[in-house]
Amino acid sequence: MGCTISGLSAERIRAAKGGRRLAMLTAYDHPTAMALDGAGLDLILVGDSLGQVELGFDSTRPVTLAMMAHHTAAVRRGVTRTHLVADLPADTYRTPEEAVASARALQHAGADSVKLEGALIPQVRAVIAAGIPVMGHVGLLPQTATRMRRQGTTADSAAAILADARALDAAGCYAIVVEAVDRELTGAITRAVDAPTIGIASGAEADGQVLVIADMIGLTPDPPPFVSPRLRVFDDIRAAGAEFAAEVRGGIEPPPAPAMAPDRSLYGSGAPVR
Repeated sequence: MGCTISGLSAERIRAAKGGRRLAMLTAYDHPTAMALDGAGLDLILVGDSLGQVELGFDSTRPVTLAMMAHHTAAVRRGVTRTHLVADLPADTYRTPEEAVASARALQHAGADSVKLEGALIPQVRAVIAAGIPVMGHVGLLPQTATRMRRQGTTADSAAAILADARALDAAGCYAIVVEAVDRELTGAITRAVDAPTIGIASGAEADGQVLVIADMIGLTPDPPPFVSPRLRVFDDIRAAGAEFAAEVRGGIEPPPAPAMAPDRSLYGSGAPVR
């Protein structure tokens, strides 16, 4: 399944089935990546959800391979201890050859593995044969879904999702995301495949869980109903901005700068304002 730049290898993640429960969060930028890299996560996902979370699109579909490579590289520079997986964006893996080329672009940007949506078995096999581990994704597939609603609600659709998961497992996926299905179906998938399942909005029966970081920390003003934010960062940023504006307009002096060694960068490890 290829080597990993950092963190658990794809082989070790697959071998965690039935033992270690897997924790995965998204990251799209360098500071968040640095913070999460020290949080004890198993995986960090550069998701194409960056389209909505970071770029203000109304879906993931406008996200390009260049955008994904750009954000993957930024996250890579902040991650040294955690397995880094990146989404192949919509319309970049329509054929096995295209899938391999796109996966190599994200690998070059720093991804340890890639994730794709749906049971596209020829593409999965081709990317794995090229030495790049693949994470599967079943249930709700945001790149092609017309409505963001629960999947597998009929016997036929549940059977189809289960069959997709089995096919991805047989093709060699090291893990499979299960999104927006009932907990009973999540449990059935988890029992049916050798790869660990990572659930989102799918109950606790999966082998692990994933959330979008902005939802988890309350950076979005209206997080989805299946998330209980640990923080309220959106409110804190707004309050801090309002406080700063009031101080500036009120003529309040900023705190004095600390004494600084002559050879110390004025901006520390950050970049100056342009």
